[in-house]
Amino acid sequence: MQQGGNVEGRVGRRTVLKATGASLAVAGLAATATACGGGSGSGDGTVTIRYAWWGGEPRAIAIKKTIALFEKKYPKIKIKPEFTDYEAFWEKFQTQASGGNPPDVFQNSVTFLRKYDKRGVLMDLKTQADAGHLSLENFRNNVLTVGQVDDKQVGIPVGANTMALVIDLKAFKKAGLEPKLGWTWDEYFDALQTIQDKLKIAGDTGYFSIMYLYDLYLRQNGKAFYTESGLGFTEDDLTQWWEDGYKRVRSGLVADPKKIEQVKPKSGLSAGLAAGEFTWDNFSIRYEGEGESDYGLAPIPTTNGKDTGQYLGSLMLSAFTGTEHPKEVAQFIDFMVHDPEVGKIMGYDRGILATSEQYEAFTPTDDNNKGVKAYEEEVAAAGLLGKITPHPSGSDVIEAAFLRIGGEVAQGKAKPADAAKTLFNEAKAAFAG
Repeated sequence: MQQGGNVEGRVGRRTVLKATGASLAVAGLAATATACGGGSGSGDGTVTIRYAWWGGEPRAIAIKKTIALFEKKYPKIKIKPEFTDYEAFWEKFQTQASGGNPPDVFQNSVTFLRKYDKRGVLMDLKTQADAGHLSLENFRNNVLTVGQVDDKQVGIPVGANTMALVIDLKAFKKAGLEPKLGWTWDEYFDALQTIQDKLKIAGDTGYFSIMYLYDLYLRQNGKAFYTESGLGFTEDDLTQWWEDGYKRVRSGLVADPKKIEQVKPKSGLSAGLAAGEFTWDNFSIRYEGEGESDYGLAPIPTTNGKDTGQYLGSLMLSAFTGTEHPKEVAQFIDFMVHDPEVGKIMGYDRGILATSEQYEAFTPTDDNNKGVKAYEEEVAAAGLLGKITPHPSGSDVIEAAFLRIGGEVAQGKAKPADAAKTLFNEAKAAFAG
């Protein structure tokens, strides 16, 4: 999941709607990795540790500023930065992990935690916390749990985000619509019909291909996308979800997927093909940069008029279990998640700042970041945030498959029942990998 992925684009006005109510054989990997750790030392006691992340140039510029702050405070620790885009990062990381030489510290997400914990790559950072080199205190809204696997702390959150509906404010206003916290799916789909009737455009860009939105829908109905070891729903469940979605494509309530493809990399929302799109709230800045309208965050529809199924996702920092410099790595992570000046520099690039020290240090001045902050505070205050469902090893493959197969359904290339069967077969293979 590309939570907190590259957040770029022109900063514009935001309004927040107010609410009313392949397989790696790892035998011996740890021993090999310890001998091949990415860090290095010198005769004067200075050590160098590798720090890798994904994202665009704005993120790289900000992170390099934070590295300079760290090296000023810890002159005996030098940081070697490595960064690239999301897909290239994980391709490279797979190779590095297989060779026993991943970076000492690296950006991570819940999608990959169990995969690389299973392969013996991730350090249990509780050991460094117990040694006094890393604080696990002052994390907001229980977000620290996102980085936990089997009672181990294998990731330390740097930011937090949750799903939202981004809407074209002008379109919704023209259609006479004002979503409220607790609105239902029926009300949402009625709103799409109203938009189509009054504005002659689709209301949604393609909700049913988004794995994380389907997870929220399942959670609203007592299930979840994942159990700790597999999928938490049935082929019939998914068939129904995709059948309903395809019907709405054919009726025009959901945008024509061919037109969505034609405007890429621009979003179908910012291109004016639809009035709404579900995404992670901190991704929403992109629309102001791409589009000609004004955009805001609206609540997730519900099944029962209350529960949205939402949770906080997070980008995290993880450490290589075989690093030659575990103490220094822990000190670096601690600095990056707790230091107030780092919070001021990073802002909400990777989501709402995870610790109270950084959250309180950064005051957003633009409407985009103010909107994201207000939205998450509203959701948290309403008591809607639950605990994230653990993602089993192989979930990175399944997320990509869900998006691809859902797209085939939308284009009429695959029948929903056949598509669901394909997804389950691919998931079985991914879990076995």
